[in-house]
Amino acid sequence: MTVSIDLGQAIHALSDALDLVGVDHVLHGKRVGFMALLCGEALGLDPRQLDDLFHVGLLHDCGVSSTQTHRFLIQELDWKGVEFHCVKGSELLSRFAPLAHLAPIVRYHHTHWDVLNALNIPQPIARWANLIYLVDRVDALAASDGNRDILLTRHDIRNTIQRLRGSFFAPDLVALFLDVSENEAFWLRLETRYLIRFIYERERKTGVVPIRFAELKQLALMFALAVDAKSPYTLEHSLGTARVGRFLAEQAGLSPETRDKIEVAALLHDLGKLRVPDEVLEKPGPLTRAERAVIQHHSFETYQILSGITGLEDIALWAAYHHEKLDGRGYPFHRRDGELTIEARIIAVADVFQALAQPRPYRQPLPPVHILEMLRAFAQDHHLDSDLVEMIGRHLETCWRLAMDRSVAERRPGTDAAA
Repeated sequence: MTVSIDLGQAIHALSDALDLVGVDHVLHGKRVGFMALLCGEALGLDPRQLDDLFHVGLLHDCGVSSTQTHRFLIQELDWKGVEFHCVKGSELLSRFAPLAHLAPIVRYHHTHWDVLNALNIPQPIARWANLIYLVDRVDALAASDGNRDILLTRHDIRNTIQRLRGSFFAPDLVALFLDVSENEAFWLRLETRYLIRFIYERERKTGVVPIRFAELKQLALMFALAVDAKSPYTLEHSLGTARVGRFLAEQAGLSPETRDKIEVAALLHDLGKLRVPDEVLEKPGPLTRAERAVIQHHSFETYQILSGITGLEDIALWAAYHHEKLDGRGYPFHRRDGELTIEARIIAVADVFQALAQPRPYRQPLPPVHILEMLRAFAQDHHLDSDLVEMIGRHLETCWRLAMDRSVAERRPGTDAAA
């Protein structure tokens, strides 16, 4: 595969995906990264260390996909079970080789300093994890004050951080933060319009760090696991869709390069679903009009996230089109038959097949024969590609196995699912 993408663009785009979990409380990771970066600059860290500190701030909550967990993160200073998302995030980040060295920082970013300092952990990891913890709680404290002006809130926040010196946070890091945050400009730059400008300018000035397509697959798998963990009803949905999609691409005679790209697009097709509140995704009854509107945001959110990565333009479209229909009555773009490529059609069919094979809060999983009947009805209504539906019909048991087989899901990314 000759395609390469910029690591910085990928990190920023996927931090956008993590922001979606907050629904109304967005940019948490970006504020944490920004505050950590300012503290790192005050410490005199070198440019590479500053990049690492900024990136781990952006992605520190990659283990959070539940909106309920996110509510705890911004409403509670500390609570039992807080480390679960740290462990999960560390495991996910360790799957992506270019950033795997940051996984231990994510693992300990909610560990109290008086506990962390007693563990046999290298000091750089312990200190960076504790710095991320400190600025993470600063942002949570700011959020808990609602719509109060940040310049009025900052004194209470600084007093709380000072009070937790030596227990939650390392004394010297508290002193560092109090020094850096003493001026009004520190707090005002956390406002959205200034923060977005800063990130844009920093990304523009930072040199391109290319990653290979194989590493992009690792990143796609990492975020697919995060999305699929959002609800027990979506467990392995992206993984199963990717396996079925790749198999259909093979049967259609598409090139190995295109199969790879279809696999990545399918892994990432539901990124936008991170924005959907848990209670909507897991509702056992019919959705209201407002709830359905919330759901219909998700494929456009996926497009917005992926289109920010140069070189993934086609993957962004294939992923975003997974709810389009051949008759133009899908969403969010209302594309029609001639505007939907074979790649986009494959992901749409694979997505429906895998979803019907899984349980949902309002129904039990459907058996393969019943699924095929429904797919044929959708094709008859000009919603799905009839040739691809019949391809599934010829390989029904194989598609079922690929959609549901967890042992296949653990295989190394990039191997042919049907091999």
